[in-house]
Amino acid sequence: MNLAIYDLILLGIFLIFLAVFLYKKRTQIKKEGFLLLYRTNWGIKLINKFGKKYRKTLKILSYVSIATGYLLMTGMIYLVGKIIYLYVSYPHIVRAIKVPPIMPLIPYLPQVFSLDFLPAFYFTYWIIIIAIIAIPHEFAHGIFAALNKVKIKKTGFGFFPFFLPVFLAAFVELDEKNMQKKSIFSQMSVLSAGTFANIITALLFFIILFLFFSLSFAPAGVIFDDYAYDLVEISTISSVNGISIANATYSKVSELINEEGLNKIEANGRNYVSTKEFLNQQEEIYNYTFLYYDSPAINAGLKGAITEINGIKITSLEGFQTELSKYSPGQKINITTVFEEENQKYIIELDENPNQKESPYLGVGFLNAEKSGLIGKIKDMISSFKSSNTYYESKFNAALFIYNLLWWLVLISFSVALINMLPVGIFDGGRFFYLTILAITKSKSKAEKSFKFLTRFFLFLLVLLMLLWVRSFF
Repeated sequence: MNLAIYDLILLGIFLIFLAVFLYKKRTQIKKEGFLLLYRTNWGIKLINKFGKKYRKTLKILSYVSIATGYLLMTGMIYLVGKIIYLYVSYPHIVRAIKVPPIMPLIPYLPQVFSLDFLPAFYFTYWIIIIAIIAIPHEFAHGIFAALNKVKIKKTGFGFFPFFLPVFLAAFVELDEKNMQKKSIFSQMSVLSAGTFANIITALLFFIILFLFFSLSFAPAGVIFDDYAYDLVEISTISSVNGISIANATYSKVSELINEEGLNKIEANGRNYVSTKEFLNQQEEIYNYTFLYYDSPAINAGLKGAITEINGIKITSLEGFQTELSKYSPGQKINITTVFEEENQKYIIELDENPNQKESPYLGVGFLNAEKSGLIGKIKDMISSFKSSNTYYESKFNAALFIYNLLWWLVLISFSVALINMLPVGIFDGGRFFYLTILAITKSKSKAEKSFKFLTRFFLFLLVLLMLLWVRSFF
């Protein structure tokens, strides 16, 4: 029985438990807005005790928390602008990603949308991560509220009743009238405390992720980014699949490209290949296009991480280059790769390097570059301790499952901190922004108008993003 089956069984058990809980506690669950709330007194004594015992430390951290809030708000505004630019300028990238811009991270989202650049996301991950992120977030609000002598009325958790009430949220309910009587600084420290806790959580688990990876994985191969390709002037293309072209243009070349398989292309007296998908992804770039070299790797369909060459283990890019250099053009080599968790074996005849005579040539590319796009950059940041282009094998069966859990935990902790400081009414960042304007203008009227305008403006941007996402498919 594979992991996904166990995970689905756990999901079924959880839904049954949740249904029983909601039925038994139905008289204590109240609907407020979009949420069903279950209020308790859990943790209130502990929160108050912590807030009173470490007053000096918490007062210092108040400044750090507020400063972090401003940094996160600035970062989130920048990210929204960057996302809009991406959706306007690169609809083909948006179309390839497929996921709507407004989409909660739910179990199996990467699997359903075939997001191969992300690890699988299981229900088990989801329920563990919610607990680890939500509890420190809400307790931090409560602790800083206790520090500033804001009364805590209740704690508890809620459910978003969409389709099935399984989208959970924890909360610490404060006395709002009491809160509003406090100084602007005190209110801002309480509001920013949750996101500050999320940043601390992300940093803590990043360290755990690094230590776990170092102890649980070992280099076992190299991963090539793509087959080697060249930038070719379209007008120099003389034939496609044996059909001659005069005065080649992008549209003429595209018409002769077959939908399936490799297409043979000649340009500048040199042989290239391309697929329909690869050509369409680029569109026309100032009369130039990228074409794959007609290389041994692409013709053999080489896939996966290269782990052996003629029985010699490959554990690094340098080791791969050294081993390959031992051979000459025309020699055949045995290559072993790991693709989709299975070993693949190839017998490939090396060619001559088109840019370096008498040198062996396989035709794989190692870009060693940061990934493009927001998701790519975040992935690079979280996995910064990994060697580029290195394939790692786990030392025990559950290592990858645990690593991916920690990876998602870091990503989601950081993402929740960012999103929560968006200056929109439903988030802590909305009221945080309101208090900022109030502190600057000393006018509640101006603060309220600015707050309402910015909330509406960001809601407009979200609608715009959805429309741009829909447009990308036409």
